[in-house]
Amino acid sequence: MAASGPPTSVVPFYDLSALHRQIRPELDAAYRDVLDGGQLILGPRLAQFEQAFARYCDVRECVGVANGLDALQLILEALGIGQGDDVLVPGCTFIATWLAVTRVGATPVPVDVHPLSYNMDPAKVRDAVTPRTRAIIAVHLYGQPADMTALRSLADEYGLRLIEDAAQAHGARWAGRRVGGGGHAAAFSFYPGKNLGALGDGGAVTTNDPELAESVRRLRNYGAQVKYQHERVGANSRLDELQAAFLDVKLPHLDRWNARRAEIAEQYSHALASLGLTLPWVAPEAEPVWHLYVVRHPERDRVRAALTSAGIETSVHYPRNPGDQVAYAHLPIDRTRLPVAGSLPHELLSLPMSPVMTDDQVTLVIRALQAVLR
Repeated sequence: MAASGPPTSVVPFYDLSALHRQIRPELDAAYRDVLDGGQLILGPRLAQFEQAFARYCDVRECVGVANGLDALQLILEALGIGQGDDVLVPGCTFIATWLAVTRVGATPVPVDVHPLSYNMDPAKVRDAVTPRTRAIIAVHLYGQPADMTALRSLADEYGLRLIEDAAQAHGARWAGRRVGGGGHAAAFSFYPGKNLGALGDGGAVTTNDPELAESVRRLRNYGAQVKYQHERVGANSRLDELQAAFLDVKLPHLDRWNARRAEIAEQYSHALASLGLTLPWVAPEAEPVWHLYVVRHPERDRVRAALTSAGIETSVHYPRNPGDQVAYAHLPIDRTRLPVAGSLPHELLSLPMSPVMTDDQVTLVIRALQAVLR
């Protein structure tokens, strides 16, 4: 008899197909419009989405690019950051934040994260600044906005550029202001699983600086503003017409989807409060969009295995910090200065979170956790 496989999931971690079924006619119409229009790169649908997303983020400029990593890298290049420069990054984040720094020739310098928000701890920034420091990248991890008030103050004090990595925070707010306009520039990812995701890959840069936006536009298009006239060593990093059209369809639904995520987060937080889990903490100034609902437990692997047996899909964001990856083994990282970031990979667990989750599915997750932890 063949060995039985893992149980069929009764609650998927994220059901993209169900999300797209809600708006399938709109997506089909967008596809036909691009197909019939004939222009597939740098056309009217991209311009339309860039304008719409800039309005949504309450910024002057949006530049569509190929993905979130490129968005970060092109910001750094446009700001003239490169060889010999240091950029402060969170010790706990997805590796793309660090890769963008490395790809321009600069050095990522990790800063420990806040013990409750898991975002860069402003109290640790001052000790990390040196004469080589040129910028701070504030990551809005899991859809929880970073402390932009404190980080902007520190950036201004030291004459540093403040860049937002908003790849997980479409629509989040800090002190009433949407992320994307609180620093010198922001990078967004439209990877399919994001709160605002394409049907492929994509990204964008937002800023209130027209000169910076124009520089990014040249850099994304082989360094050229006019065809065959290359002013800089650029890249091929353009958000294509089809993905821009799909994103333009999804954008009007984003706030509704984020509101549903918030409802699910509230149900989780209410029901799981007495189970010995460390639940997500929300700062008074923050309005998160719950890209992920991440709990913390010292026996994370045991809890996760039990949930898997119950048909509950979970994930770990992230099982290894960037500074512990082989790619960065050459960096002289002082891990004694990263106690919080160092402890997180072994304890964090991401629960199912999706705007198409039903209340019954949320209840199944809660009951499974109660069975494991009580």
